[in-house]
Amino acid sequence: MPADVSYQHDTPQGPQTVTVRYERRGSGTPLLLLHGIGHHWQAWGPVLDALAEEHEVVAVDLPGFGASAPLPAGSAYDLASVVPGLGGLCTALGIERPHVAGNSLGGLLALEMGRRGLARSVTALSPAGFWNRPEQAYAFGLLLSMRLGAKTLPAPAVRRLAERPVTRGLLVGSIYARPALRGAAEAAAETRALRDAAGFAQTLRAGLNVNVTEDVAGVPVTIAWGTKDRLLLPRQADRARLRMPKARVVPLPGCGHVPMNDDPELVARTVLDGSRDR
Repeated sequence: MPADVSYQHDTPQGPQTVTVRYERRGSGTPLLLLHGIGHHWQAWGPVLDALAEEHEVVAVDLPGFGASAPLPAGSAYDLASVVPGLGGLCTALGIERPHVAGNSLGGLLALEMGRRGLARSVTALSPAGFWNRPEQAYAFGLLLSMRLGAKTLPAPAVRRLAERPVTRGLLVGSIYARPALRGAAEAAAETRALRDAAGFAQTLRAGLNVNVTEDVAGVPVTIAWGTKDRLLLPRQADRARLRMPKARVVPLPGCGHVPMNDDPELVARTVLDGSRDR
């Protein structure tokens, strides 16, 4: 069952307490899972049990998303603020220097955790930050339109759209290649998570100047990209390969931006291959 944990987050006014929601399963070396912007830990649901066969898996709601509290007033949602906080979160959870896997925003955070020595290995699924300016503008525009839809659609309309596989794509088709495979309850819950994400606007604003150009040294890195990603376009994987020559870059055939539900077996295998102790 999900639980809450608190840690100390550095702010301009000094350390303050932040409380986040997490799900914990399995045993073995720790594996931290980080979701994308506007999402929640349940995005990892289709692969949790498979990952828990080899790891102690901890899937978290990032601060300001899902059921987690937002960061304290005045705190930035940029890498310089959020990533050290994730280190403090790991300490509070007792999982010092875990393997880290992340999707989208979570993939960007995972790469930065690896760069700062906070991760044992990194697996990044369609990570943010490998865009050019037109691709970034497209992605941000799509995210803003998804957010507007989530905030303006009445709850009964969300339920009706989610209930029918043929209309479910209107809610989650931007992030899944096979939206009909996502359960109705899960699709409706994801729409609510996007609607209620207190950290959405500040996180998106912080991403305006993000551009990943540095390799991550000292830890194994896997970057995987859905070949049908409609948000962060698959050609960005080629850019990641050039900018991070030490990383293993692999395609996820037939998968969208959030690939865990499109092909759980493939994604679980990719994360497990990337997070085995070397």
